[in-house]
Amino acid sequence: MTKIDRRTFFGTAGIAALAGQSFAIPSTSASDSVQLTGNGEWTYRIVSSWGALPVGTAFGGTHGGIAQDKAGHIYISTQSHTGVLVYDSDGHLLRQIATAYPEIHSMVFAIEGGEEHIYATVQKGNPEENWLFIKMKTDGSVLLKITAPPEAGFKSPNEWRLTAALPAPDGSIFIANGYGDSRIFRFDKNGNYQASYSEKGSAAGQLNCSHGLSIDTRYDEPLLLVCDRENRRLCHFDLDGRYVRTITQHLRRPCNVSFHGGYALVSELEGRATILDRDNVPVAFIGDNPQKSQWAEYKVDPRQVNAAVFSAAHGCFIDSEANIYVSDWNQTGRVTKLSRTTWS
Repeated sequence: MTKIDRRTFFGTAGIAALAGQSFAIPSTSASDSVQLTGNGEWTYRIVSSWGALPVGTAFGGTHGGIAQDKAGHIYISTQSHTGVLVYDSDGHLLRQIATAYPEIHSMVFAIEGGEEHIYATVQKGNPEENWLFIKMKTDGSVLLKITAPPEAGFKSPNEWRLTAALPAPDGSIFIANGYGDSRIFRFDKNGNYQASYSEKGSAAGQLNCSHGLSIDTRYDEPLLLVCDRENRRLCHFDLDGRYVRTITQHLRRPCNVSFHGGYALVSELEGRATILDRDNVPVAFIGDNPQKSQWAEYKVDPRQVNAAVFSAAHGCFIDSEANIYVSDWNQTGRVTKLSRTTWS
């Protein structure tokens, strides 16, 4: 990792760093510049070419999620026949799994009874297994499927358009119908329907695109954190489905949240990722894209997007060393690893 002393950093980057914008500092070890983004102690270096695919292969949208297993391998879902790509921490492709599900939208890793599982939502499967939840092993073998429950009262298959899923501490399963009516559904560990919560709207306790789900353990009791994307906010519900509070507003269409101690990383579809502290106050902006024309623009060519900014940050994950992984939603996909800078 390139170390940068404070004098060089502030002399070269100065105001740009404090504003959370991206910038480049000449490298002393290579001809390429060191791409940095973020601010303060949350300053990051872009890890060049991390996760590169074989020549002629494209990610295909990366309209998905990112997870990490017990061994430290990184799982990235794609919007193509490549399925879920599994990398080591250095970005070397190890294998592909779940290729029967070319559009996995979300992934959450869990250990249950000593075994590793991935909770995932599927937009498109092959053949025609669309809009379903799957629980699978890390080799991609499926253990459980959940489709639209009759109790939901749907009159059309298009009303069940799930976006996120995760296990609760008691083993039950929460599923967000974010692209549908935005309700949160709860099932037992065997996939039996239990209840649904909230409804579509903008009032307190309502949701408009319940896009991402996380279990927030930063407080006295675990809470369900919902990325209320089109209301541009994050909301807490208790594990009985009761609305607790709105914790952060005025975000740029938040998609997913990943935790690092008392901090939360939020990927935002409008060209940014944000670090929130335990009080849910922004302390850093990562990859903040000044070109609004690129925000949430699927047709953008990622080669035209600076490596240190995002066009549509969708999937995100922050690991135990505070390294950040982000997948951008666009026509060919892009995956970025950011390494936290150490100061000398």
